Amino acid sequence: MEQKTILNQTHRDMGARMVPFGGWDMPVHYGSQIEEHHAVRNDAGMFDVCHMTAVDIRGPEAKPFLRHLLANDVDRLKTPGKALYSCMLRKDGGVIDDLIVYYMDDDWYRMVVNAATTDKDVAWMRQQAEDTDIEIQPRRDLGMIAVQGPNAREKALPLLPDDLREAAAQLAPFHAATNGDWFVGRTGYTGEDGFEILLPEDQVVALWQALAEAGVRPCGLGARDTLRLEAGMNLYGTDMDEDTSPLESGLAWTIPLGDLERDFIGRSALVVQKATGNLPRFTGVLLEGKGVLRNHLKLYDGDREIGEITSGGFSPTLERAIGLARISADAGDEITVDIRGRKLPVTLIKPPFVRNGKSCIKKT
Repeated sequence: MEQKTILNQTHRDMGARMVPFGGWDMPVHYGSQIEEHHAVRNDAGMFDVCHMTAVDIRGPEAKPFLRHLLANDVDRLKTPGKALYSCMLRKDGGVIDDLIVYYMDDDWYRMVVNAATTDKDVAWMRQQAEDTDIEIQPRRDLGMIAVQGPNAREKALPLLPDDLREAAAQLAPFHAATNGDWFVGRTGYTGEDGFEILLPEDQVVALWQALAEAGVRPCGLGARDTLRLEAGMNLYGTDMDEDTSPLESGLAWTIPLGDLERDFIGRSALVVQKATGNLPRFTGVLLEGKGVLRNHLKLYDGDREIGEITSGGFSPTLERAIGLARISADAGDEITVDIRGRKLPVTLIKPPFVRNGKSCIKKT
């Protein structure tokens, strides 16, 4: 049976089209995915992300535990509230999940993990925490709303609790503030400014309705996917998974291998991969001409198959077909994609495709 967020009935009352997603019953759009996309790029939109899970890591050993558990290094987090994007790896370098971790104090870090991987993630963390004093607590009592767009913060701030509003207004990007069970991070998954707001589940519906009354447009999974794709952001299970490493997924920037004294899970496998060389390239692609790029379409250099689209779709901002792709290291620049037996040219692009609502396309 599919799980439902606290906002499920609210979505239905607002006319959302509901679809299954990772074991959850979620809104894909409220009438127009394209209009929702443009609302986020030009004004403000909101997303139900209550299906994602906050996990609190507590204890005096929290920092060394996370330095071993995560590929990116939480030692970089010096200021309370500072956030870090990281992968959590298997010993062979495969990606268990990608996540954001916030440093709140020396004994408390908060992670936000993906919905479909929550149970797997928590089980893995608890396995690694055996014989330690680390407490791993999934916060299933909290819900989360993402408010995104150039006007998102302005519209959301008046609706925050009085004792949190000033701190939230002063947040730098990739920082969070908290008061009681309310937690506001200046983070997101759209390539726009905004907040991700965690709050007690019994207060989520009231905040959603207040945001709607303030002119924030409800948005579904469809717009969330086109926004993240334009922003060049990976999707777990599509662009990377347990069978691919961060080095094969455009995420080498999250892997600080220079600190030889830090032995995180998966490090040895990544060192071997890097030393062996010939790793596939992870790149953006832009379709030249008409057509739609879909996941798993094959890419060719002449007659040689050299990779595939990992995420593909239509960019409402660019009005072009775009995608992310994994291709052979020795692939040339004259690349085509096979769409129903027709080989159409694509241009290799360094992501992102869109930043701050504007095209930022650069050929690789």
